Amino acid sequence: MARPRSAGYDEQREQILAAAAALFALRGYTATTMNGVAAACGVSKPTLYHYVRDKHDLLAQIARGHVQRLEALVSEVDAAGLAPEARLRELISRFMAAYAGARNEHRVLTEDVRFLEPAARSEVLDGQRRVVDAFASTIGGLRPDLEADALAKPLAMLVFGMMNWTFTWWRSDGAVDSSALAAMVQQLLTGGLPAVQAARGSAGAALRRNAAVDAGVPDVGRRTVPER
Repeated sequence: MARPRSAGYDEQREQILAAAAALFALRGYTATTMNGVAAACGVSKPTLYHYVRDKHDLLAQIARGHVQRLEALVSEVDAAGLAPEARLRELISRFMAAYAGARNEHRVLTEDVRFLEPAARSEVLDGQRRVVDAFASTIGGLRPDLEADALAKPLAMLVFGMMNWTFTWWRSDGAVDSSALAAMVQQLLTGGLPAVQAARGSAGAALRRNAAVDAGVPDVGRRTVPER
């Protein structure tokens, strides 16, 4: 007989997923153990297994949940019925804000999907494709000629390249916030470098401070300390 769910089940589950995402982002999926996740959550391993089947299930829930939240953002923007340029601006703004607020989950999604079991990986990748298609469709609406030449999707992937890599160097306590960065992405895409407008204050200096991670090297080399 299945164990009944407690009143705080969903809240506890979200806390577990958040703690696990932080560990995966810091140490990497393979170097993180269920013992470590349980310790980070302050629960016993039997309690942990009440919420997830195993480490594969834990990874799947983190990745699936993040993609579902991104798809929900697309649906919300769709419901607004915006013109293509405004829709593109809103998509970029919302995604950058979402990434800024879920940096661990986003890092797990971009780096650990390869460790998912086949069915879960297909589900997550299908969701990611739908998100990319939403951006490509918006770009195609703005520039039908690009869509006709099959360039809308590659451009969408370039946009995601800008957005995804931002969070390997951006600092939330810097003078340039995620909304300013979102504006830069949109301006670069629609008008090129001449279209980029300086934010209030010394945006260039703030960007340099934000980018000064590990003596100028983006923070992509973590995950070097295995858990014992």
